[in-house]
Order: sequence, then structure tokens, then C-alpha cells
Amino acid sequence: MHQSDALNLRCGILTISDTRTFETDTSGQLIAELLIKEKHQVTQRLVVRDDPREIQAAFSLLEEENPACIISTGGTGLAKRDVTFEALYSHVEQEIPGFGELFRMISYSDIGSKAMASQAFAGFTANDILFFALPGSKNAVSTGMQKLILAEMPHLIAERRK
Repeated sequence: MHQSDALNLRCGILTISDTRTFETDTSGQLIAELLIKEKHQVTQRLVVRDDPREIQAAFSLLEEENPACIISTGGTGLAKRDVTFEALYSHVEQEIPGFGELFRMISYSDIGSKAMASQAFAGFTANDILFFALPGSKNAVSTGMQKLILAEMPHLIAERRK
């Protein structure tokens, strides 16, 4: 991948929430704004309930757009309704364990030991799509996007395409 290609990655966004709508989804909107600010394209932005079938169906719709990356927000906690990990981890063919580890480490400095409850994860799907699963809070999205994802997304995709 050429350096100029890194500035124009196609990305899908999936918000998983029982309480947010497209209009009230501030976390998904923040992801979109930050991606666009960095000259990436948002192929599609979806909002679904914390339901495994709805989550998987929406993820499949995003995959059909053939993005370089999909970023989800929400459903990564430990409440019984938080099912993002269970619904989407199986889509990961090659995990990037350092993402979740670093996300929790950075979050620890902000929110203390509560960071251990996050099931944030990342990896590549069988279709070589880079996938990041972030918590639903706008603060967590800001942390993940600005301190990890935006900095490393082009590099990780370039490495995968070698």
C-alpha cells in the first residue's frame, strides 16, 4: 500500500445499543467525524440493538461494502445485554491482542480498575477486513480512536496486505 492510499481507507461503523438511535448515536458520529477528518471514507454507518442476530446481520452488511476496516462501538461490557464479544469475536481470524491490552491500559489511567471490565478487541476477518470493537461511551471511543486506531490502522492494513 502506498502512503497516499493510507489516507483514503474505506471504513464501516456499527453501533450496538438498546438505547441509541442513528440520531442520538454520539459515539458512532464521533468515529465518523474522526475518520473523515483523517481523509478516510465512511462506507456505511449502522445502529442495531444488543441482539446477536441483529449484530451479525449488520456486520455482514458492512462486510458487503468491502471496507478496509469496520469499527464497532457498544456492547463490550459485562452486563448480560452486552453481547458484542459473543456475536462478533468468531468473525476474527487473526486477533490483534495488543489492541485490547493497550486500550485497557490507557483506559486504566482514565477510569481506574473499571477498565478491566472492557472486552474491547481487534483483529482481521477471513476477508482481511480490520475490525475494532470499542465500548459505547463517547470517552472510550475518543480514547480508542485518537490514541490507537487512527495512528495504527493504515500500518496494520498495509502489513496484512504484504
